[in-house]
Amino acid sequence: WLLFSVFNRKTGEPPLINGWIPYLGKALIFRKDAFKFLLDQQKKLGDIFTVHIAGRYITFIMDPFQYVYVIRNSKQLEFHEFANKMASKTFDYPALSKGKFPDLKENLHRIYQYLQGKPLDIISDHMMKNLQDIFEWKCSQATDWETEKMYKFCCSVMFEASFVTLYGRVPAADGHKVISEIRDKFIKFDASFPYLAANIPIELLGATKKVRKELIHHFLLQNMTKWLGGSKVVQARQDIFEKYELLGDYDKAAHHFAFLWASVGNTIPATFWAMYYLLRHPEALAAVRDEIDHLLQSTGQKRGPTYNIHLTREQLDNLVYLESALNESLRMCSSSMNIRISQEDFVLKLEGNQEVVLRKGDWIALYPQILHMDPEVYEDPKEYKFDRYIENGKKKTTFYKAGRKLKYFLMPFGSGISMCPGRFLAMNEMKMFLFILLSHFDVELAENKDVRLDNSRMGLGILLPDVDIAFRYKIRS
Repeated sequence: WLLFSVFNRKTGEPPLINGWIPYLGKALIFRKDAFKFLLDQQKKLGDIFTVHIAGRYITFIMDPFQYVYVIRNSKQLEFHEFANKMASKTFDYPALSKGKFPDLKENLHRIYQYLQGKPLDIISDHMMKNLQDIFEWKCSQATDWETEKMYKFCCSVMFEASFVTLYGRVPAADGHKVISEIRDKFIKFDASFPYLAANIPIELLGATKKVRKELIHHFLLQNMTKWLGGSKVVQARQDIFEKYELLGDYDKAAHHFAFLWASVGNTIPATFWAMYYLLRHPEALAAVRDEIDHLLQSTGQKRGPTYNIHLTREQLDNLVYLESALNESLRMCSSSMNIRISQEDFVLKLEGNQEVVLRKGDWIALYPQILHMDPEVYEDPKEYKFDRYIENGKKKTTFYKAGRKLKYFLMPFGSGISMCPGRFLAMNEMKMFLFILLSHFDVELAENKDVRLDNSRMGLGILLPDVDIAFRYKIRS
């Protein structure tokens, strides 16, 4: 099955890599290692080619200078319909059809204004406070070294802080316990996410269907009304759902669950990688910690689990080493495929008088991981360089390929119309997590082993680690 056939199709259509297994095409080899597969095809066929993957014909555009032409054609190359279909199937709510739910999609989209500008400051302040509370509850006893597994630790802290920030506190005496029960179910569901995204029926995925149902039940109105101090963004979503009589209680709850997944599904592994790479590289850890201490000193704030730290957005943005280290780990661990679907037969015009003939329903894909690992753009791309995004003490935003400046050089959050609307909040959350961790605690790895990327989520966002690793922490003297 390593044979492949390249058929020349209609004039102007890219070469087709078909594979000889009916329906599957090249799905198995693509799933095993999409990155290597795409690079191999690029060497053989150039920057534009079509691959048959599980009944779909996906045209890959490999040249980053051509990305802009795909991104700006948002009328002919649509994304939302595809995302809506996939999400409604994965999270078990009815598809947002115009006939049944007029303007629901647009109304939900409008709510993302709560994750930008002034409202973003408010939600970030709540997140900072909640993170500090959780760190204090979890770690204030750590007068001597405490050892934990790093992924589990990041998951526990980030899940609870995000949950409380978005949905409010669970007033039960054992509020932490309730949230950790939800988190444990969430982890089980999340493990099946790549299969659901690949269109595998949930009935074939063991207990996943039962777990999903239990998770959705947590978000029924009678449960959510008990939670205290939720965010404006979730409240606004609730208000909109109430206007649609055809949306059942379970459907509304499923939407809330989907929003939770969108909020933490990628942020948790991204936080893990940011922390892992910092602890693997002492010079990076020292530079970031130095920057954090300097900011606390200059604003007259004390460090330690019992002091509340307050950071403005401007202060967070000015932490150039922290941001560069975070961007560098995102460059190394993100693997999202940016998909667009052709709404009509049309000719996509690219730079250099190139044209791609597309049929209605064809998929176009950008695969930024290829760009992130391009040695022409990033010298020694497999090396973690914490200051890669700094130049003369300021943020570096100019990167080149073949002597030309790139418009897109780092794309962990998608692009254009499919860009993650929560990206500013996600970046703030990860920076705040690292800020609190490094200002309050001495932290070091407790075992010496390499953690690698688990490729089972290639194309779906941030890759998970293939194993967990132990680390130690104690309150800074």
